[in-house]
Amino acid sequence: MFHPSACGDGTGAVYFRITHQGKVRRLATPYKVLKTEWDEKRSRVFPDRAPERNRLSVHECILRDIERLARIDRKLADDGRVYSADDIVDEFRRHARMYSLFNFTEGLIAALRDNGRMRTAETYRAALNSFRKYRNNEDIMLDCLSTDVMEAYEAWLKSRHVTPNTISFYSRILRAVYNRAVDNDIIEDRRPFRHVYTGVDKTVKRALPLVVISRIKTLDLTLKPSLDYARDMFLISFYLRGMSFVDMAFLKKSDLRNACITYRRRKTGRRLTIGWTKDMQSILDKYPENSSDYLLPIIRHAGTNERNTYRNAGYNINHNLKQIATMAGIDIPLTLYVARHSWASAAKAKGIPLSVISEGMGHDSEVTTQIYLAGLDTSVIDHANALILSSI
Repeated sequence: MFHPSACGDGTGAVYFRITHQGKVRRLATPYKVLKTEWDEKRSRVFPDRAPERNRLSVHECILRDIERLARIDRKLADDGRVYSADDIVDEFRRHARMYSLFNFTEGLIAALRDNGRMRTAETYRAALNSFRKYRNNEDIMLDCLSTDVMEAYEAWLKSRHVTPNTISFYSRILRAVYNRAVDNDIIEDRRPFRHVYTGVDKTVKRALPLVVISRIKTLDLTLKPSLDYARDMFLISFYLRGMSFVDMAFLKKSDLRNACITYRRRKTGRRLTIGWTKDMQSILDKYPENSSDYLLPIIRHAGTNERNTYRNAGYNINHNLKQIATMAGIDIPLTLYVARHSWASAAKAKGIPLSVISEGMGHDSEVTTQIYLAGLDTSVIDHANALILSSI
């Protein structure tokens, strides 16, 4: 129904009138329209005059609400209990609170944290924050997600020069949230993600040759302690067979015994042992011993929020590595992850078998290891091609 504003300016609010067993209840909505946009005979907004509400028209929102009310009515009737118009209104409001995209995703994030799946919770948070920003923090019901909404979100991300893999990352997480709601019979599957990109582009090779690693190592950073620290963490990651930063951060002092580091990868749980070398010790000796239980100078103090500390340290290191890249004449984005790629490629260049490299990096399969390996030097391929052609 349309209720005109008391201001007399031609605007009004849309509300639902719910009648059940002779009792009438009124359910307010946030939808505001002009009287000229309202179809009095059909009790709806004229579709061709529907005002846009963040790329989802009032007309579409009303249709979704009517579907939701009808579904609530059917469910209450199927339960076989006596119910009133108030019950329908209460259930609609409860549904709106629980099954909006923002609230539903927040619930999943809380459950992931309770189950100790902190990294997955962080990825869900990143996707939700991105979509919140796109929506200007205006929530949306799960059953209002449509192909138009998702395509508009994808276009918004592209306009901000977000990479295809990051767009896919956000879309896949939102799809996982949506599918969870479908599995729980909260909504019907309208396949809103069928026209947006959810694939994975081929990983851009990020390995540095040994000569460049050596160039980084010999940079004079004596007067730049923050850059020196970033360089040290990059190098020790490389020395430790491309150890991931999260594993470096949470190495315990007790993990170092008999000149060996023994630890479990946080990502896969695999147990690995790495020989402790003089180069590693020389870096460690540059920094005061931590008051925490951790070996490397990343989480240095006990009683701090360890996860936030490690994440902030990683952000600062990667930021400083960009400056180091400029100083060393490196034309790819230099991050801690490059150390991992570089170790794998250096091992390959030395003729180390793929199976050994895979074991050294703690991968579950050699297929994963292949992603890290830089392509063969073109001169090697040209030489092989010359040998083939000379045989013709």
